[in-house]
Amino acid sequence: MDSALTPAIRHGGDLQEAEDLFGKPSSGWLDLSTGINADAYPHTGIDASSWQRLPQQESLNKLLETARHYYGVADTAAIVAAPGSQSLLQDLPTFLKKRRVSILGPTYAEHAKTWADADHDVAIVTSISELEDADIVVVVNPNNPDGRQIAVSTLIDLARDRTKRNGLLIVDEAFSDTDPSTSILTQLGNEAALVLRSFGKFFGLPGLRLGFAAGDGETVSKLQRQLGPWAVSGPALEIGARALGDDRWVAAMRNTLTERSHALSSALRSAGLADVGGTSLFRLVDDERALEIFETLGKAGIFIRRFPENPTWLRFGVPGRDTDLQRLENALNKLYR
Repeated sequence: MDSALTPAIRHGGDLQEAEDLFGKPSSGWLDLSTGINADAYPHTGIDASSWQRLPQQESLNKLLETARHYYGVADTAAIVAAPGSQSLLQDLPTFLKKRRVSILGPTYAEHAKTWADADHDVAIVTSISELEDADIVVVVNPNNPDGRQIAVSTLIDLARDRTKRNGLLIVDEAFSDTDPSTSILTQLGNEAALVLRSFGKFFGLPGLRLGFAAGDGETVSKLQRQLGPWAVSGPALEIGARALGDDRWVAAMRNTLTERSHALSSALRSAGLADVGGTSLFRLVDDERALEIFETLGKAGIFIRRFPENPTWLRFGVPGRDTDLQRLENALNKLYR
């Protein structure tokens, strides 16, 4: 894949883009263009020392211990923290030797871009069977943007196959927090596999910039060296450990997001839209009127995610309040006037 020919990647959450397209709404933006929890983890107060001194090793150790428990990382696997999972997927291709990389798509476009930019031989495939000959396999599970799920047993088989060929399986589990059963971390032994986890999406704190990689010890060690000292800020160490250890909040939020995503799906279906998949943080619509829907909502101050490479697709983040869902429903009703 020639990265020079790869078009610029458009991401959600850019309200300047929204205002460039539609102007500034008098009622403010309802941003549904990301898969980020609109109901953020609330206990974010920090000790002043977190700002005033370098990140402490003791705090990092506490974060990693808490993360290991929260994610169910096996004792045989290693774990590293980073300033966001995006930094991890950008670093990985730079220190691994040039290999054949297959990415199960369509999926988060940054994966293909980062491997191509590092001059690996990249292919985007659409079925598990097409992954067999690749040295490095990348799977997003659950997938973004359609929520496709690959069975844990299938992923473990892929990892074992990569181990035999001195390769690597990379599983991006950015949206696994809402359904831990989709994660392979508790099942990993000594397979050549690496799992990427995002903190900000489920906990609604993307600005904190925190992510993790867990799995193959050699690869994790290389990532650690690449990241260098003090990669994660003191505030992120403190808040991350607190949130990951808050079992009561996590359990309640999983239930809340399930209810809210069901309500969103119902609203989309009531508007005559085909909900074709997703997670409890976002839903994907496939509709020939996608451009009309995008513009109608944009003019109503509601920003959703479009996909130029799949022009009939629209992704809706899950509204965080009943009033936000009602605002979306009112705007969707204008499609029939």
